[in-house]
Amino acid sequence: MSTALTSAQTRFLRGMAHGLRAMIQVGGKGVTDNLVAELDLALEHHELVKVKVSGAEREERDAMIAELAGRTGAALVQRIGHTAVFYRQSREHREIVLPR
Repeated sequence: MSTALTSAQTRFLRGMAHGLRAMIQVGGKGVTDNLVAELDLALEHHELVKVKVSGAEREERDAMIAELAGRTGAALVQRIGHTAVFYRQSREHREIVLPR
């Protein structure tokens, strides 16, 4: 269950993500259960997370990014090259207030 974002919300989140550094890196093993759990925890604490995805083929990277978004219930805010930005509203402590 992915979060649907409006274009204004996506622009707002892209601006917030500009200064972020990648918190998680997908390595040679691909998307594992531990990686998904780590991303889930990072999304719960930060709501907006940058992920670096390694992969030789663009299609392979796209598949990994889609899998991460699907398994965590996060919205893909932006994808540039090997870097993807995910957003999911925190259940416990919401910090980011999205524009309407």
